[in-house]
Amino acid sequence: MARRTKPKLAKEGLTQAFALSCLLVMGAWVLFGPSGLLAWSENNRLLTERHKELTLLTEERNALKNRVSLLDPRQVDPDMAGQLLRANLNVVHPDEVVLTIP
Repeated sequence: MARRTKPKLAKEGLTQAFALSCLLVMGAWVLFGPSGLLAWSENNRLLTERHKELTLLTEERNALKNRVSLLDPRQVDPDMAGQLLRANLNVVHPDEVVLTIP
């Protein structure tokens, strides 16, 4: 009796080739994917930029909070009120001198 082993070997080879190709695709995804090893440095750079931007925005927010607290209707800071009047309405005190710079 002669045994036929060739179809079984071809089927095993096809299965192994498919498994190897799946492993290669997964390995490539680990290296080159959006959260892969090569994107890690780019993500770190973006994170550093976002931290800097967050620091600047926090400083700007704190400055605006300070201005809002100075303009509280219950107790307005006289210096801030005078500054806003001069800037928006072009008013001055009678004893002030305006110097224009050419």
